Amino acid sequence: MSNSHFETYGTNQPYEPFETYEPPPVHGGFDVHGAPTLPYGTTSAAYTAQGEVYGDTYRPAYEMAEPVLPRQSAPEAAASVARPRVDRRAARRRRGRYAERADLSVRRLLPRALVVAFLAGGTTAFVAEDKAVELNVDGEPRRLHTFADDVGELLAEEGVDVGAHDVVAPAPGTELDSGDEIAVRYGRPVRLTLDGHRREVWTTARTVEGALRQLGVRAEGAYLSTSRSQRIGRAGLALDVRTERSVTVMADGRARTIRTNAATVGEAVAAAGVTLRGQDTTSVPQDSFPRDGQTVTVLRITGGKETREEEIPFEVRRIEDPTVLKGTEVVEQAGQPGLRRVTYSVRTVNGVRQKPRRIGTELVREPTARIVKVGTKPLPDSVQGADDLDWQGLAACESGGRADAVDPSGTYGGLYQFDARTWRSLGGTGRPQDASAAEQTYRAKKLYTRRGTSPWPHCGARLHR
Repeated sequence: MSNSHFETYGTNQPYEPFETYEPPPVHGGFDVHGAPTLPYGTTSAAYTAQGEVYGDTYRPAYEMAEPVLPRQSAPEAAASVARPRVDRRAARRRRGRYAERADLSVRRLLPRALVVAFLAGGTTAFVAEDKAVELNVDGEPRRLHTFADDVGELLAEEGVDVGAHDVVAPAPGTELDSGDEIAVRYGRPVRLTLDGHRREVWTTARTVEGALRQLGVRAEGAYLSTSRSQRIGRAGLALDVRTERSVTVMADGRARTIRTNAATVGEAVAAAGVTLRGQDTTSVPQDSFPRDGQTVTVLRITGGKETREEEIPFEVRRIEDPTVLKGTEVVEQAGQPGLRRVTYSVRTVNGVRQKPRRIGTELVREPTARIVKVGTKPLPDSVQGADDLDWQGLAACESGGRADAVDPSGTYGGLYQFDARTWRSLGGTGRPQDASAAEQTYRAKKLYTRRGTSPWPHCGARLHR
């Protein structure tokens, strides 16, 4: 149903904007309104009605007192024709009836004449403002007539609402002319997932194929979640598109390049004819989206478990003892390492052994702490039988008199070049070169009382000079 002032072309309804015109009345079979007006005072035998003669159109024949007769001589006329007697009252009654009829005819003619005049002028303006246009709304065309001045007024007149995503061509402010074509395309939301990327777009296309073409999506060889011919309603739809991509799969020393629209790397690997077994995996997550030009490496994995026993180091507890000489340490309890059983996951990837990964630990034996007594008793000043020897000369020969001296091999250290084993046997702790000069001399005197000059085969003679 059109809202314009006129119906569309092609209807069979007659156009009748006004009442049907009736022909004027006919008096006695004669159309008085169709007869031309004669000059006043003339007569014509051509204009007769029922044998009566009307000479003056404004003076009916019944007002004539006597008929006009051919001229005759007075005696002959008097003898042959007798003058009729005139009834003046009847004449007046006839004049009154004819006057009323004439007045009624004039009153009937006047409104119709005005209507005809109005139609003649108004129809010209009416036709001039009317425009025949074609309106195509979302693919449904129709022809109509309108008095709208521009496209926007026409759309409002037809009840066509347009939004921000709708397209109107020509624009709503464009002036209208007869013969114009106006197209309205409604926007439709599409929730598009294109190669794993989700976004919402708008399209004026009415089918999936049209939307893909409008959005510039390469659909050759692509996967579509719905048919290309699927119509898109005003509410829109969700569309998943996976375009065809080139993917290279490296497996078992061979490269396979395929064209695929797979949704995951795992699907692409399977499409390349590669089967994953056991712990096999890929260089990228199998559930990730394969990109165009991507290279996926298949990792052939073999492996198992391996169990090892490992020692647990014991701790050393040092306890000060005032009964032991300063610088002397006595082991009261020997330490014992603990034991634990460790399980590792071992595997090879494409034939290469990987670093084991610890997956479990079991304690077999607790470690036992080592307890050491550390002497705090002051050292004596002398050692019987060794006090009178030249210890300064021996130190000068062995180390140049430097308490922190160490030989090039790192085996001997201190003033008297003790080795670690000898130093500990004398009650020393740590390294000899870290002890004070007095403690080193004391330990050297004790060594002399045990072994003489043999610990210093080259410089021992210096003690007796």
